[in-house]
This record gives sequence, C-alpha cells and structure tokens, in this order.
Amino acid sequence: MGSDSEQILTVIELTRRIKGVLELGFGDVWVMGEVSNCKYHTSGHIYFTLKDESAQISAVMWRSRATGLIFRLSDGMKVTVRGRITVYEPRGNYQIDCFQIQPAGRGELQLAFERLKQKLDAEGLFAEERKRPLPPFPQRIVIVTSPTGAAIRDLLSVIGRRYPCVEVVILPVRVQGIGSAEEIVRAILTANEHLEADVLIVGRGGGSLEDLWAFNEEIVARAIYNSRIPVVSAVGHEVDFTIADFVADLRAPTPSAAAELVVPERLELIESVDRSLVAATRALLRSVSDARHRIASLTGSRSFNRPIDLVHQRFQKIDDMTHRLVQALDHWYALSRRDVLSIAKRLESINPAAVLHRGYAIVRDDKGRALTSVTLLAQDQNITINFHDGDADAVVRTVHQS
Repeated sequence: MGSDSEQILTVIELTRRIKGVLELGFGDVWVMGEVSNCKYHTSGHIYFTLKDESAQISAVMWRSRATGLIFRLSDGMKVTVRGRITVYEPRGNYQIDCFQIQPAGRGELQLAFERLKQKLDAEGLFAEERKRPLPPFPQRIVIVTSPTGAAIRDLLSVIGRRYPCVEVVILPVRVQGIGSAEEIVRAILTANEHLEADVLIVGRGGGSLEDLWAFNEEIVARAIYNSRIPVVSAVGHEVDFTIADFVADLRAPTPSAAAELVVPERLELIESVDRSLVAATRALLRSVSDARHRIASLTGSRSFNRPIDLVHQRFQKIDDMTHRLVQALDHWYALSRRDVLSIAKRLESINPAAVLHRGYAIVRDDKGRALTSVTLLAQDQNITINFHDGDADAVVRTVHQS
C-alpha cells in the first residue's frame, strides 16, 4: 500500500472519473461500421456491436429513439450512427448512445427490403394459392391512406365516376414517418373488426424507397396477410414495388388503377344487359325457326299427306304462338331496358359530383372530415371548400347560427 498522502479510489469512483473524462472529452460523434450481435429487447431498446476490420464498440439505442427507425437493424448491415460516448458503470464498459442510425447507403435499405422479402416468401405469405378474388359488385369499400394526399382524390374520383352507388369508408392514416406503419396496422385491424367491408384498399402516392418504407414493414405485411377482407395494395407508381404488394390479394400499379379494379363500370353493365336481351331474343327466334322447319319437313312426307288439314291447323297455331311470344319478348325487353335506364339515372342522381355541378359545395375541416352543421365551425378555423372543379382554402371569420 502507498503512503498516506496517496488517494485510494473505490472502483465506482475510478469508473466515474473515467466516465467524466470520456463523456466530456467527446461531443457528438459519427461512426460507420458493421452491425453484429444485434438484439431487440422486450423493453424496446436495441443493443448491438459496431465493428470494422480492427476494432469494435458496444452501442445502444433507447426505445424513445428506436421507434423512429424506418428499417430493422440486423447483423451484417453497414450503418452510420450518430451519438455520444457514455460509460455503463456496472460493467465499466464504454459505448455509443445512438441518437440516429442510417444505412451506409441506399443499398443497405434495399438489402433490408430483400431480406424481409425472402423471409416472408419462405413463410408462404406471398403464395398465389391463398390470394382471394375480388367481389364483382362490392357494396362497401374501405380505403386506408392519407386523407390529404393525391391518392385519395384519385380513388374517390374514379370510384364516383364508375360506380357511384358503392359506399366508401376512409380510414385516415399517416403513410410515412415515425409511427406510420403502426397506424396502417391499426386501420387494417379496425376495418376487419368493426366494418363489414367487401374490399380493403391500402396505399399512397409515389415516392422514394424511404418514403414508401412504411409499406415495407413486417407488421404491415402480417396485418395484410391476416386480413379476412380481400386487400388491394395501391402503393406508389407503376415502377414502385413494396412488401405490401407481394402480400396483398391484388397489386394495383397506381391508386387510380386500384379504383378501376375494385368497381365495375356502370355503362358497361347497361351494355351487358342489352347484349344479353338481344342474345336471348335471337336464341328464341332460332328455336322457333328450327321447329317450323322440322314441321314443314314432316308435312312434306308421304305419311302426313292425308291428314294435311290437321297439320295446317297446327302450323297456324304455331305461327300464332310465335307471334305472341315475340310480342311478349319485345314487351319484356322494353320493360327491362326502361328499368336499367331508370337505375342508371338514379345512380347518376346520387353521384356526389353531380350535386356539386348544381352549385353545391362540401365544407371540410383540416382533417378532411365533412362539416354538416354550423355548430361544427369555430371562428378563425381553417376549412377547405370542395367544388366540382376544384378546392378552395378558407378561414371562418364569423359563425351565425339560425
């Protein structure tokens, strides 16, 4: 033991001195390396080692920051981290407390995409035999997307034009950024648990790989896979592919294309009815003509020459029946066509776009919800007014109640 003048430190005192020197001696640092020993703790914290060819350092990202990652860390991934040097006193280890983690390049994000794709494919989530057909005449469609993006405007416009009698329910979510994947999952669960829908459209407009990453999250893929409602993925442009596209029952190249795939065209339905009526008429007339030819052939035979008068009576009766059948068919055809045209007019009358063309407008709040009463307005509130040919942003100056 040294002289009394020498200070003897406890382990914790020495460790805290080292901690002070390290933590005060380094500001924020950027470090690039390869991830190894990566562990996602049940608490939500991420623990891993960052290494290169010659050295390694422990690293941690706390749950409050880990929720902001747009990709899942895995061993072998090259990343760049920003953080500060700290000392974990119980073990005397120094480590990087990570504030931010980025793939070392876009290729790393693509690598994360390919790894998840291979994993889910191996589990059978992309199997063609499990994909379900869409109903030909849906009564209710649920759309999971941003309420303010171009995608929802395209979807509503196409659906309203092609099949205005269908009910559309919008579940608004964020489609990028922290927590967006969780919002999409909750919306899919809500649609399955509380809404009797025939089709579920999940999507957004185009963007970069980073912008679309919420639709590459494993939790979104599994929510789509477990949906009892057939799901149409409508993410990005035609060249954009996400994990959601592979899991969904049907992938649409664009949101507008998704709308065309899930609803029929009303004019095509009317034409189909017309074609069916014409085909039925022709088939009946051919049957009658064939019967007449067979009877004519029989009456021309030697065995029927003697009772020719009876045959003539039967022949005349057939002509009379044929005439009445044709008249009845013409009447039925006219009534059916009138009913179809009446339905088409009723469909047109309930088209929201037609109402807007007559001078009406829809007032929405900043969340896209329709305001149906003056009691829902407040002074200085920001609103959007939808006309048939565009939108206008406005601010409420004064509210008058009748």
